[in-house]
Amino acid sequence: MPGVELARRVAEGVPDPELPVLTLADLGVLRDVRVTGHRAVVTVTPTYSGCPALDAIRDDLRARLREAGFPEVEVRTALHPAWTTDWISDAGRRKLAEAGIAPPDRLGPRPAGPVPLRLDPPARTVRCPRCGSPDTVELSHFGATACRALRRCTACAEPFEHVKEI
Repeated sequence: MPGVELARRVAEGVPDPELPVLTLADLGVLRDVRVTGHRAVVTVTPTYSGCPALDAIRDDLRARLREAGFPEVEVRTALHPAWTTDWISDAGRRKLAEAGIAPPDRLGPRPAGPVPLRLDPPARTVRCPRCGSPDTVELSHFGATACRALRRCTACAEPFEHVKEI
């Protein structure tokens, strides 16, 4: 009977449907894997509550785990705590940069209580993943997905995407 180590290894290796250079583990959306008998229960936290890739993530997890010998697979969604780009692994950040996508900065712990309102956007420095220059400009606040912005490097003139900090 396959065990939790196999189930975890399989679930960790499932690629993210929107950023296929990353696995669910790299992205930090894989929260828990449990096995009871022939049943695998996987818990994921989507990057945001309306994530359109969530159905594809569920389908991919079910298919891969069934192929690995788990006839019963349940995929649960946990919305609390909310996902943050801080959960992207160091390996995931390297993979993003190698694919020409600027990884997000780390935000660190957030204070409890009300969220302060800022009327002006914070000054940002996003380094070009191709040449490393900090001289980049945002072309569009939204890229291929809501969690990415489209930028251009003024040094090498190459366009690139940036995973926004959440």
